[in-house]
Amino acid sequence: MSYSESRYSAYFTVDTSEVLLVALYLRDCAGLRGIGRPALPPVIPAVRTVDTRRLTDPFGGSAALRVEWEAWWHGLIGRRISEAVLPVPPLFEALDGMEALKALLRAHFGAAMDWAEERCAEYALHAGARGVGSMEYLLARIIEERELELGRAARRFSLQVVELPLGVRRAWWVEPGTLLMCQELFDDERSFRSYVEPVVKMLA
Repeated sequence: MSYSESRYSAYFTVDTSEVLLVALYLRDCAGLRGIGRPALPPVIPAVRTVDTRRLTDPFGGSAALRVEWEAWWHGLIGRRISEAVLPVPPLFEALDGMEALKALLRAHFGAAMDWAEERCAEYALHAGARGVGSMEYLLARIIEERELELGRAARRFSLQVVELPLGVRRAWWVEPGTLLMCQELFDDERSFRSYVEPVVKMLA
C-alpha cells in the first residue's frame, strides 16, 4: 500500500484489495451481472462462469446468492478497505447467515485465492512501473491546483483509491471517501483527472 499525507492534511492511499478481488471473482464465476452498488464491470482476465445451481439451490438458489453477495459487497466497501476481512476456511464465519454465498465460496475458494493473488502480483508490477509515488504525486498536484482555485487551504479529508483489474477505464465514487478505479485509468492522465478532480473539488 502506498500513501501520502500532504502539508494541508489531505490523506490518501492507493492500493488494490485482495478481498475485493475475491468477491469480484465469485461474482463473475457465478454469472451475477449488474449487481452491487456500484455495479462494476466484469474483471479482466475474464473468469470462467460455472453453473451454481447444485451448490446454491438448497439455500435459496441464485436469488439468495445475489442478495447475499450484494450484502457482502456493501459491507466490504462501506469501511476502510484495509479493514475488510477475507472469509477464512473451513467455516467462513465472516459470512455467517449467507449460506448460498458460503456454499459458492467453499467450492471455489482455492481458485478465487489463486486468481486474486495473481492479480495482486500483476498490480504490484504495474504500479511499480509507473515510478515511485507517481499517482500520489499527481493527486497532490490536483489538490494544490484546487487550493489555488479556492484561495485557501484544502479542508482536512481522506481518500482511498482502490485499483482493480476491470474491463472499463473509469472510476466509481463510493461515499464518504473511496474511489474504486480501473487500474489502467491512471495511464491516461486526462481521463484520470476527469474522475478525480470532481471528487477533490467536493472534498477539499
